[in-house]
This record gives sequence, structure tokens and C-alpha cells, in this order.
Amino acid sequence: MKKLLFVILAVVAVISASSLAFAAENKSATKIMAYYFHGTFRCYTCTNMEKYSREAIEANFKDALASGKLEFLSVNVEDRGNEHFVNDYQLYTKTLILSLVKDGKEVKSKNLDKIWELARNKQKFIDYVTSEISGFMKDAQ
Repeated sequence: MKKLLFVILAVVAVISASSLAFAAENKSATKIMAYYFHGTFRCYTCTNMEKYSREAIEANFKDALASGKLEFLSVNVEDRGNEHFVNDYQLYTKTLILSLVKDGKEVKSKNLDKIWELARNKQKFIDYVTSEISGFMKDAQ
């Protein structure tokens, strides 16, 4: 019985140590957050801009998404708890924000405000988003 208890405790200790190491590694990792910010009311153009943003990211950054170096989040700033983003990024309309996070802290962000100009040209929109994320990826290395 004592041997079984010892084995169980040893397994728990190894799992805990592995979990802590993984958490520490992830916290110190550098990653890029791509946030599409919107409100509750969403027009056709706003919905398309989110769709094009997601498409650009999923088509051109599969490896970065899979590894966690890039994350895409659609955020309704009107939902409880998300209001701070309006002040954090000086939001005044729907937009795509890139955020470079190092050691758990944002070190750089950029509002991709040209998405409104390019909203009616899917390919130019996707090229713009892809180019901007590529630039952030270089900073992340």
C-alpha cells in the first residue's frame, strides 16, 4: 500500500512539474494577438471585414496559428468585461488590432485602420492584413 501511494505521489509530482514548466514556457513566449473588434450591431461590411481577416490569417499563417504564436479573436466590445478595449486601443469603430505580446505583456500594437478602405476589395484587404501580420511576425522573433 505504501509503495502504491509513493508511486501515485511521484506521478503527481512529475505531472505538476511538467505543467508548471509548460506554463512558464508559454508565459515567456512571444506571440501576436489579432483582435477583430466589433459591437453588437453588425452590418454586412463589418461582418465581411471579420470574415476576410480570419481568412487572411487562416490561409497565410497556419503554422503560427497551430503553434500558438498567432491568435485570432473576435471581440464584441459591448459584452461585459470587454469595455476596457475601447480605452486600451482608442477604438471608435470596428477594426482589426495587432498586438505583440512578450513575456505576457503587450509591447506593441497597431490598428489596421485601412481595412475600411479595402473592405470592398477582398484580395487587397487580405494582402494588407497578411503584410501587416508578416511585419509583426518579424518583430516577434
